[in-house]
Amino acid sequence: MPTSSSFKQIEFNTIDGKPTTLAAFDGKVKLIVNVASKCGYTPQYQGLEDLYRKFKDQGFVVIGFPANNFNHQEPGTNEEIKEFCESKFDVTFPMMSKISVKGDDIHPLYAYLTSHSDPSGDISWNFNKFLLDQDGNIVARWDSKVEPTSDVVSQSIELLLKQGSQGE
Repeated sequence: MPTSSSFKQIEFNTIDGKPTTLAAFDGKVKLIVNVASKCGYTPQYQGLEDLYRKFKDQGFVVIGFPANNFNHQEPGTNEEIKEFCESKFDVTFPMMSKISVKGDDIHPLYAYLTSHSDPSGDISWNFNKFLLDQDGNIVARWDSKVEPTSDVVSQSIELLLKQGSQGE
């Protein structure tokens, strides 16, 4: 299990197959979301994109991790997922390669997120959301039912952005 200092160095790939880590997003408020294209919550892609466009110039990023852990609701290849996101929701926020977010093959990033968040525990379904501050600390977690554009999510992002700008 990674420590908080090594957490940002856990490798994963972009949807185009390029290796990266959370360290590449240092200094930004991050909303990490496990996504799927054939889920009842799939329309949340639009809310995630709206959030990203609203706050990206202030130091915010949404990071999408496609996962096929729930009823095979993300069966496609990375190329198919990318095409779906761009054509259906005009997604411009960073999308990563498909990973597992629970079970025996859970990706180390999600093993850390689910064991260090409050509440902790397994991902319950697609579109669970983790909010991380500019330093990569997990400050909030929401389940699928919480819309990305809800007041609780927007206000939490705004607060972190405001705190970060005061520290400059």
